[in-house]
Amino acid sequence: MNPLSVLRDSLYFFRRHLLSIAKLCLPLVFLEALSSQLLYAQLGEDASPAFGMLVSLLFYPLYTGALILYLDARSDGHEPLKRNLLAVAMRMWPSFALLVMLSSLLIMAGVALFILPGIWVMINLVFAEYLLFLRGLTPIAAMRESFQMTTGNFWRILVCMLGVLVPLWLIDGVSLMLLPEPRNPLLEVLVNSANGLLQLFSSVVMFRLYMLISEPAVERSGS
Repeated sequence: MNPLSVLRDSLYFFRRHLLSIAKLCLPLVFLEALSSQLLYAQLGEDASPAFGMLVSLLFYPLYTGALILYLDARSDGHEPLKRNLLAVAMRMWPSFALLVMLSSLLIMAGVALFILPGIWVMINLVFAEYLLFLRGLTPIAAMRESFQMTTGNFWRILVCMLGVLVPLWLIDGVSLMLLPEPRNPLLEVLVNSANGLLQLFSSVVMFRLYMLISEPAVERSGS
């Protein structure tokens, strides 16, 4: 499992299916960006980032869950109806939201100790979302299984994560810095929405890793 090959294959898939991914996820990504903009306009820019996390908790499980289901269907050669994917994501929202909350608390606890424990926790939980949706595990069981799946693959996963997240963070930061002052709220929402869509590339990369790591485990269990 070469990290460069994972990133290359994921980028090819993302570019090829970008229009379908945008149709599926962009409306919710836009609503998330708009809701955050309106919330902070009311609370002020000095408001706690926790409010933004609450907004993300509302929308993130919906568009990410739908994307995971789309990736799984496309890996089997199917073209699913977007309304069906969103319907399943809505039904799974409570479990996914709980998983996101628990994972975030563990990661923040690790960061509070030192930065490295937070990164270690984040890497080990990277497959929990896929296990929740694709294997039907409970949030706790998905987190536990994710820890097991990442055993022996930590550094390759870390390289892949850094290879995708660092450029995306740079794009996000630079694009916001280039916005003219005073910032136009609508333009800022559009830029945040575009960056949010690009951030979904990380889910494609992690799904590719999930498939590569889970396939040998399936073969061993079937032999």
